[in-house]
Amino acid sequence: MIALGCLLFTSQAQAKLKVFILAGQSNMQGAGAIKINPKSKNGGKGTLEYLVKEERLAKRLAHVVDASGDWVVRDDVWIKYFDRKGRLTVGYGAKRDRIGPEFQFGHALGQVLDEQVLLIKTAWGGRCLATDFRPPRSGGRHLKSGSPGAYYTLMVDEIRSVLKNLKTNFPAYDGKGYEIAGFGWHQGWNDGLKKEWVAEYEENLANLIRDLRDEFSVPNMPAVIAVSGFGGRKQKIDRRLGIIAAQHNVAKLPEFAGTVASVETRDFFRPPENSPSRQGYHWNSNAETYFLIGDAMARAMLKLLK
Repeated sequence: MIALGCLLFTSQAQAKLKVFILAGQSNMQGAGAIKINPKSKNGGKGTLEYLVKEERLAKRLAHVVDASGDWVVRDDVWIKYFDRKGRLTVGYGAKRDRIGPEFQFGHALGQVLDEQVLLIKTAWGGRCLATDFRPPRSGGRHLKSGSPGAYYTLMVDEIRSVLKNLKTNFPAYDGKGYEIAGFGWHQGWNDGLKKEWVAEYEENLANLIRDLRDEFSVPNMPAVIAVSGFGGRKQKIDRRLGIIAAQHNVAKLPEFAGTVASVETRDFFRPPENSPSRQGYHWNSNAETYFLIGDAMARAMLKLLK
């Protein structure tokens, strides 16, 4: 009887909706092009449409298209990205014709987790951690109106609003409760513009994780940081390298052992000639890059969840 009771309790606990928060600036929004531009000079290289048919990646991307060649729409993973919400598929990037890290992050989690998954994405382009996302613990430095930063507050308010209205946003929600299962962060361009912002980035990011854990009463909330690796291994600008180092350093802090991980992204950078654009700061709009970032984040998150 005791064993049966434990099994029932475990089953009920596992039925809770697992909520993952994704936050950052434009590269968390996502610029990965979905469709091949007929005017493209390289035949559409780097777009998702091209990649799913490319021999090199077709097998790895097989799970994102169905037997008819349409984009898969998952039943087990939902997403809320401001005015967009629903079952996970393409079109949840910065624009409806783009993908970001959320795409494969959600696919990868859905393939492994038994529970329903909800991704809450809160990302705005051109925002920095030193000011816009500045967490309460970092104090009011750089801010005219004190702490926290305006977008830290907007992020928290959006998360609370979604969680308060789960049944409204997702009618299929069974009401069995939810747990905030993890936090994913992909950001860094704007903080790399000023040396003083780079110098305090490690402290600010660590404080962001601490404060979000406090905000939602999840003391050991798993957190994954996808480093700001645009430019790839050829990146030489010291401010950019400083942001990457700070992001990796946060994951190495003793207090975060086993609960925070950083993932290297520089190897995911693809050159402009193999991409839809030449916007290096947006990973040249390469869908493969955003797919790989999301995949690496999901793998790191699943390891932390174990």
